[in-house]
Amino acid sequence: MKRPVGYGSLLLAAVLAVGAAYADLLPVEGVVGGVPTPLVVAQALSAAAILFASYGLYMLTRRVLVDNAPTKRRGHDVRNVLRLAFGAATVIALLGVLTQQWVGVLFSLGVVGFAVTFALQQPLFSAIGWLYIMVKRPYQVGDRVAIEDSRGDVVEVDFLVTTLWEIDGGLVSSNQPSGRIITLPNSVVLSSHVANYTREEFPYVWNELTVQVAYETELEYARERMITIADDYLGDEMAARIETYRERLSETPVELEVRDRPSVNVVQQESWVELRLRYLVHPRRGQRVRNELYERILADFNEAPDRVRFPVSRNR
Repeated sequence: MKRPVGYGSLLLAAVLAVGAAYADLLPVEGVVGGVPTPLVVAQALSAAAILFASYGLYMLTRRVLVDNAPTKRRGHDVRNVLRLAFGAATVIALLGVLTQQWVGVLFSLGVVGFAVTFALQQPLFSAIGWLYIMVKRPYQVGDRVAIEDSRGDVVEVDFLVTTLWEIDGGLVSSNQPSGRIITLPNSVVLSSHVANYTREEFPYVWNELTVQVAYETELEYARERMITIADDYLGDEMAARIETYRERLSETPVELEVRDRPSVNVVQQESWVELRLRYLVHPRRGQRVRNELYERILADFNEAPDRVRFPVSRNR
């Protein structure tokens, strides 16, 4: 649909441009606001031609660059850049045609821009923030992020604001959507920490599942059973991801030992022992994987009550 609309707009723009070129031949006389009527008609037709030409070119360019983008994220970013570029070019062209003073228009825009810098500092900082987001990529559409006290999935990055679908918040927990929409000014990325949980290069995070057992438990047996259960459930998938993680680490000066299989750390508490299963998972699958692992581990432990015991203290 975009291509016929684009071609139609360009065709109409060409007709209007021809009409503007021959407007002085119209059998119309008189003056409008001190300007000869044929000139007014020519300027009006030229302005309309610019609008239709800009819209047609935008639609055709969008079809080529946005609709054929490798990912929706890239398409979203390209669309925003095109909107900004075509919008700015259209405004300048319209002012130039209507005033017949191209140099004066550019100079005036510079003066106006200088004044706007002082009058609209916050929107300007948000626009700079948008440029920073486009260049440095702290996040993009589709990422799960935490910015200041807000957490959610990025659904829109506009020129001035970023829109999130909230995760957790004050209504729900366990990394579940709350249904609320959060709007943040883009300027926040210039002065706040941004935590990205699903960065495109490596969209995985480490999770821990804690199981409390009594001191009478055979810790080595319990550790081995937890590792075996987790390895059967996601071990091969995790090992493949770790290879990518190690490749990224090799490009940095950071030296870090990374296990390619699930592991269990033992932490002593006052009345029990905590077995903390550590594994790699996609953030959006975190709670589902945690629930599945917890059910499997508890079912396995309950089959060996003489080797795995749970704390009975009410302080648990």
